Amino acid sequence: MADGRLVIGTKRYSSWSLRGWLCVHMAGLDVEEVVVPLAGGSTEAIKAISPNGMVPYLEHLGARIWESVAIAEYCAEVAPTLWPADRVARAHARAIAAEMHAGFRNLRMNMPMNLGRTFPGKGRTPECLADIARIEAIWAEALAAHTGPFLFGRAFTLADAMYAPVVTRFLTWQPELTEVSRAYCTAVRNHPLVARWYDEAAAEPTAWLLEKYENPA
Repeated sequence: MADGRLVIGTKRYSSWSLRGWLCVHMAGLDVEEVVVPLAGGSTEAIKAISPNGMVPYLEHLGARIWESVAIAEYCAEVAPTLWPADRVARAHARAIAAEMHAGFRNLRMNMPMNLGRTFPGKGRTPECLADIARIEAIWAEALAAHTGPFLFGRAFTLADAMYAPVVTRFLTWQPELTEVSRAYCTAVRNHPLVARWYDEAAAEPTAWLLEKYENPA
């Protein structure tokens, strides 16, 4: 029997679910996966399960956790190597993960996650491009300091998990990126867990498709 459950939304669209799912799998938690199809925001089914009516939501060995950063930190208590070992690098990783969690609203609004479509040239508002520029600066600093292929070296850390949905957005919307950013996107996309998420998203029922994401204005 599993030690708990992880409630997530549609894999094709749910960026926050991807973050929580990556954290849980990186930590090796034995949980049942519960996928609740999204219906354009919080659904009644999710509200009936999750304390804040949102995903991801983790129950594990008595713990109940409904925020992605909190899920990441819980997973790091189980598997401390999910953050960089060096104190300064670990602080840096936590800072950029928190910035991702709290910011970049214009990117989220103008380039929503959709793993099954591409929209090259669209969504490029000045505010969205400013968010992208900041993300590229974050990536460039970390990659230069730790030589990649991931933000803090050879290991895929919780900082990478927090930025993985951004990578999917860049692959879908195809904004102009630096060579460094493109290489990082390729590394994240090829990570076995991210590749698995893409495969499972592609296998979801067509009845779960949402017009607002498939044909955005």
